[in-house]
Amino acid sequence: MTARALKELAAQDAPVLLPVGSTEQHGPHLPTGIDDFLSADACRRAAGIMVTQGRPVVVAPSLWCGLADHHVAFGGTFTLTLATYHAVLRDVCRSILMAGFSKILIVNGHGGNITALNAISGEISRELSAPIAVTSYFMAGQARIAEILEDQDTLMHACEGETSMAMAIAPDLVDEGRLAEAVGPEIALQSDPSEAIHVPRPFHTVTSSGVAGDARRASAEKGEAILDACAQAIAEWLMK
Repeated sequence: MTARALKELAAQDAPVLLPVGSTEQHGPHLPTGIDDFLSADACRRAAGIMVTQGRPVVVAPSLWCGLADHHVAFGGTFTLTLATYHAVLRDVCRSILMAGFSKILIVNGHGGNITALNAISGEISRELSAPIAVTSYFMAGQARIAEILEDQDTLMHACEGETSMAMAIAPDLVDEGRLAEAVGPEIALQSDPSEAIHVPRPFHTVTSSGVAGDARRASAEKGEAILDACAQAIAEWLMK
């Protein structure tokens, strides 16, 4: 969009969706950018729903690098320090606010970002004197995801869910010849409060394949359904 068009949307009090993800290993069958691709796609779908309801909305360019130190041993991974991530998010949000917008929803696509984003959003809201909301698209649509998937109740990593969504939006980037290898142990999200003590673990000590979950029954149909459900949940929250 042009700067002028964006200023017009800012004058209409359009909310801004800011997709954030990660670029990291995703097993033997998925591209490294999948967390970035999926958060951006969920935002675009949510914006499409809002536009059909006559509601103005903007989707910002995605922040493709996040907190992925636990994946580094596999290769193919970028990662930021927490201080750098905080600074980048603050400055991106500050730029959005300086462009005239007042409502920002950060939409996350990477499990390793969750706890940090919850804390960072509070700090930058205070620093910028503006409410910065945050969600993870897969948590917004969690109830529906549990109904769609066959082998798990939530997203894991390079699993049935992520692989299905990749098949839906970028089938040419999925190496289906490696799906038989795309199996690993089940894991909980890093934000799961069920563990009394959190002990950081490099991902290669959790799974030798780089996969958590089982991607073998993934399908594009499941992926479309998941992305649409997550987008619907995000759009409904913004239009409340």
